[in-house]
Amino acid sequence: MFKVFLGKGWQFPVAVDEGGALAVAEYEESVRESIWVILGTAKGERVMRPDFGCGIYDMVFGVNSSTTAAEAAEEVRDALVSFEPRIDVLGVEVEPGGDSGEVLYISIDYQVRATNTVFNLVYPFYLEGGAATA
Repeated sequence: MFKVFLGKGWQFPVAVDEGGALAVAEYEESVRESIWVILGTAKGERVMRPDFGCGIYDMVFGVNSSTTAAEAAEEVRDALVSFEPRIDVLGVEVEPGGDSGEVLYISIDYQVRATNTVFNLVYPFYLEGGAATA
């Protein structure tokens, strides 16, 4: 009953199901895909909603440091709180990864409000420079 509140929407990325119709994401899967859309959209990218998205793309040329990781965690938390009302963000942790530190692994723990179910999503964010320090 409470899952109906979570809704249904086009699957992301948009695809066709076995019957030839647009594939649909439902309930918790819809929430997960919504998080990916929020994190995958740079602020200012959508003309009609310039505030929508996540500010991590302003850091794409940043140095992979603890400061960058803390800023990325704050941007992710702010974006999810602002644009995904179906969840409570329980925690955001950012860790460097890759051989030369060119990626930040953003681990998000969240709880779906309608069902109280807790999930974890790891979003890889690639830094252009790849220089690792501190």
